[in-house]
Amino acid sequence: MKYIEGGICAPKGFQAAGVHCGIRPNKNKNDLALIVSDVPCAAAGLFTRNNVKAAPVLLNMETIRSGRGRAICVNSGIANACAPDDMKNAKLMQEAAAEILGISAEEVLVGSTGVIGTPLPIDAVRRGLPILKENLERSAEASDAAARAIMTTDTKKKELAVSFEIRGKRVKLGGISKGSGMIHPNMGTMLCYLTCDIAIDQPLLYKALKEACNMSFNRISVDGDTSTNDSLIILANGLAGNAMITEENEAYDTFRTVLKELCVELARQMAADGEGAKHLITCEVSGAKSEEEAEVLAKSVISSSLTKAAVFGGDANWGRVLCALGYSGVTFDTEKTDIWFASEAGEVKVCENGKGLLFDEALAGRILKEDEVIIRCAMQEGEGSAVCWGCDLTYDYVKINGDYRT
Repeated sequence: MKYIEGGICAPKGFQAAGVHCGIRPNKNKNDLALIVSDVPCAAAGLFTRNNVKAAPVLLNMETIRSGRGRAICVNSGIANACAPDDMKNAKLMQEAAAEILGISAEEVLVGSTGVIGTPLPIDAVRRGLPILKENLERSAEASDAAARAIMTTDTKKKELAVSFEIRGKRVKLGGISKGSGMIHPNMGTMLCYLTCDIAIDQPLLYKALKEACNMSFNRISVDGDTSTNDSLIILANGLAGNAMITEENEAYDTFRTVLKELCVELARQMAADGEGAKHLITCEVSGAKSEEEAEVLAKSVISSSLTKAAVFGGDANWGRVLCALGYSGVTFDTEKTDIWFASEAGEVKVCENGKGLLFDEALAGRILKEDEVIIRCAMQEGEGSAVCWGCDLTYDYVKINGDYRT
C-alpha cells in the first residue's frame, strides 16, 4: 500500500467538483460539491446516533437501504437541520442533482453541514449544480475543490488516497472529510466520503466500513458534541477489475486493513484540526482487561477538558489523566497504573503504580510543546489495548463558537 495523489478522483471512474453557489457569503469559499461515478456502485453508510437527525441524514438512511449509489451532492454553510422545509429541500437537492446527471434520484446521496435551524437556500443549490456538472473532472484539482467545498470551521482540508494490490489488480481508495468542531462521533465522523474502484459485495463493504469506523472516527473527540449531520459514506464501483470479493478471504482482509488505515489517518487529521487546537493528543492505553475497556479509558482521557487544557498550557499534570481514567466507568486497580507523556522531544514517566514520580519538568515542558503529544497509560491488568485521538482546549475554541451563527 502507498499513499498517492488524487483524493476521491484517484480511483477509476470517479469525477468530482466543488464550486461557490451562494450559500455562504464569502465568494472565495466553495460551498457545494459533487462526487460522481461513471457506473452504479455498491454503497454503504453510517450515520449519527444523535436523536436529532438532519434531513439529509434521514433521507440517506432511507436511500442507502438499496445498497446502491452513484453520486453524492453536499453543501456547507447550512446544516439543513431543524429548519422549515428541511426534508423537502433535501429531496429537492437529491432530485436536482439526479436530473442534472441524468440518473435516478435513488442513486444520489446528499449531505449538508453548517448552521442548524436555518433554511437551506435550495435555489442557490439549483443554480450551482449546472456549474458543478461543467466542472466535473478526474483530477487532483477536482478532488481538492470538493474537499474544500465541505469545510466549515476547518483550517485544513482533509483528503487522502492510497493504492494497493489485490490478486494482481491495482486498486485505489480515496477520501475527503471535514470536521473541526462538534466532534464526538457516535457512529462515524462529521462528514466523510470515500470512493473506491474495488469489486466487492455490498454486505462485506458495509462490514469493512463499520469496522474501520469503530477503529478510527469513533475514537476521536474534539469537544464532546455529537452532530446532527454525522455521515460516513463509501462508494465502490468495481472498475479496478479484481475478482468480486464475496467472502471474508485474503482479498477482503487486505481491503479492510487498507480502509482502516486510511480512516485512521483522516480521523487523526480531524482531531488535529479541532477548533482552535494547537496540539493533537494521542492516548495509548495498554494492559486493560479488554480492547473495549481500553477504548473507553483512552476516550475518557482525550475527552477530559482538564487534560486538554493542561496540554494547551504545557503542564504535565498527570493527575488529570489518572482522574479521567478513574471516572471512565471502567473498574481497574489504581495501584497498577503507570502514565507517560511522550512526543518527538522525548518521553517521561510521571506516574508509577498510581503514585507520582519525580521527573524532569523541563523535559516534560519540551515534550508538551510538540504538535502531537502522546499520553501512554499502562493498566497492567490484561491484554486489551486501544488508541484514541483528541486535541487541546484553547482560548480560540470559545472565540470560534461564541459567535458561530452570527
